[in-house]
Amino acid sequence: MIDVAIVGAGAAGVAAGRRLADAGLAVRLLEARPRIGGRAFTAVHSPGALDLGCGWLHSADENPWTAIAEGQGRAIDRTLPPWARRAVTAGFPAPDQQAFREASDALSERVAAAAAEHGPDCAVADLLEPGGRWNGLLGAVSTWVSGAEPERVSARDLAAYRDTGVNWRTPDGYGAVIATHGRGLDVALGCRVSRIDHSGAVIRLETPRGAVEARRVIVTVPSALIADEAIAFTPALPRKVEAARGLPLGLADKLFLTLDHADEFAADSRVFGHTDRVATGAYHIRPFGRPLIEAYFGGELADALEREGEGAFAAHAVAELKGVFGAAFARRLSPLDIHPWRADPYARGSYSYAAPGRAGDRAVLAEPVDGRLFFAGEACSERDYSTAHGAYRTGIAAAEAILAA
Repeated sequence: MIDVAIVGAGAAGVAAGRRLADAGLAVRLLEARPRIGGRAFTAVHSPGALDLGCGWLHSADENPWTAIAEGQGRAIDRTLPPWARRAVTAGFPAPDQQAFREASDALSERVAAAAAEHGPDCAVADLLEPGGRWNGLLGAVSTWVSGAEPERVSARDLAAYRDTGVNWRTPDGYGAVIATHGRGLDVALGCRVSRIDHSGAVIRLETPRGAVEARRVIVTVPSALIADEAIAFTPALPRKVEAARGLPLGLADKLFLTLDHADEFAADSRVFGHTDRVATGAYHIRPFGRPLIEAYFGGELADALEREGEGAFAAHAVAELKGVFGAAFARRLSPLDIHPWRADPYARGSYSYAAPGRAGDRAVLAEPVDGRLFFAGEACSERDYSTAHGAYRTGIAAAEAILAA
């Protein structure tokens, strides 16, 4: 029997496992995937490491993964992210960019004011300017930030998100940082947990390799798996399942394209496929100065493209980029890599948002059960949700609660 079993070896599981192992406890991580990292996934290609999952060290000046990456000897790129710069003006003149930024700032102020009133929660869409010129692009930004359209996102939850505005990267890949942090831990890969029986004095976890017994357990799987009851609990935990259903996973998929004659563009520039609709992509041109375009699709558009198949992402991206730069631009593009996160059976989406009226479900999802069963992961974070550092902090919090007990 082990002291602590951790279900999932993503950012939260690795953080908790490292803290508990360093404290001398017998810890085992049970990971369904054949790799460590969860929704942090770095793929290596000839242009460099590509983060197919999380890629930005958000709130990097206080993000614990920043110091961990530096401790691993990795470079940190501190240049401004593309969304903090003026976009490429093709199809989006500078005066329009300024008008859009003002509309975005005004929406953020309305969201904050609505949350501060402590009245009933509402959807972010309810706070859009009726008939506003930029509502389409503001909706597109919601699909990239929350993984869902503003009609589906809680204004109160969005207002609670904490961001210092500092966003850095590592050229080696965020996923590589998290995977490296898990090296040396006792991790059983390809070991999916199907049931957690916490009815007796010892908690029993059922896996394809047989049962694992532990004194305490930390569950770090995405909220979608709890909502879908992919893991059965004995006794059942209906309150957890209902909380997870209030915190669905939005969807944001990245497609990397190679770009010939890339030096025409400034490094880390950006263009939108369209500026008048929600269903459009954002295109990060020459990330790290590499001859690539990182295409970003979210919400219902990403869901639709996943249903059509991976080739649909490239077709959509090429069509939008041809509309911006001309038909000949298509000859300069080739698809390189993508990971469809909704289709991933161990993720079922990208990161959590709260449905209107369900912001309080984050605290419910994070509550321990009987002082023996703990929950962690980005969906459990009330202020840092949707991020790897939010996952890290909830993993550490669960580990500290076990150590205190």
